Amino acid sequence: MKTRKLRDIEVSAVGMGCMAFSHGYGKIPSEEYSIEAIRNAYQHGCTFFDTAEVYSPNLSGIGHNELIVGKALEDVRENVTIATKLMLHSVGFRKRVYDEIRRHLEGSLERLRTDYVDIYYLHRMGSVPVENVAEAMGRLIDDGLIRGWGLSQVDVDVIDAAQNVAPLTAIQNIYSMVERDSEDSIIPYCMEHRIGFVPFSPIASGLLSGKITPQTQFERNDDVRNWVPQLSRRNIDGNMQIVEMLRAFADRKNATPAQISLAWMLHKYPNVVPIPGSKNKERIIENLNAAGVELTDEECMVLDSELNNHKVYGHRGLGGF
Repeated sequence: MKTRKLRDIEVSAVGMGCMAFSHGYGKIPSEEYSIEAIRNAYQHGCTFFDTAEVYSPNLSGIGHNELIVGKALEDVRENVTIATKLMLHSVGFRKRVYDEIRRHLEGSLERLRTDYVDIYYLHRMGSVPVENVAEAMGRLIDDGLIRGWGLSQVDVDVIDAAQNVAPLTAIQNIYSMVERDSEDSIIPYCMEHRIGFVPFSPIASGLLSGKITPQTQFERNDDVRNWVPQLSRRNIDGNMQIVEMLRAFADRKNATPAQISLAWMLHKYPNVVPIPGSKNKERIIENLNAAGVELTDEECMVLDSELNNHKVYGHRGLGGF
């Protein structure tokens, strides 16, 4: 598979979001199935795997997903890039931010069966000043415990404040054909400062796969699709024009709608590395194969024009989950 760089860290052009093996898409598969799916992705050329300490069934508990990723990749650790995220809502005045972040990191390292993390993200901004987080992350890089660091779901002002303290490796924000806010200033800022941009939900929680219809029933337990604005029955119906446009384009390219949605962002920006997530082995390989779908400048312009002409029903944005 083709590769790209997130600052100085080389990764496969399409990565893998591992959350679905633990949370967010209904009933989780067995650990054996999940580990095999991750290893299949690696054998198919994926070298970039994303997880987080909070990814556990119903977000109850810590580390379920990290444990799976650690077991799956332990034997190939030196050949892959592992990114994980910590939640840091607040830190008491008696605690140093560095000490608290390191405590979280050490738990992740144990679960991931490794002595370093390649990219360590702050999962969401809490009340801790981002400058303090950046200073702590810089120290962890100096300690050799992380290779780089990043932020998730943040705007340019926060990115700039952090970047001025410790250079960022990557920003992980929501971005897809129906969530394009980051195109205005965030992605251009990242390109200017050599920061990688890692879109989560790049297929819009499955909307852009063409496999969801207004009649689709999502699972009742621990399925975020019940809350994604674009996936309400009314909004799915409104968004079907975008899906049908994408399906027609994909047919002409002998590809799938999901692959075109990923190839589109790969063509537009050299610093973008999407991390589509799925708990289905076949779907994971389909998404990874998007790295081999070539679009011309003209084709990309046609897609942009079509998207600009279609209203998107439902919006998550930076304030979304």
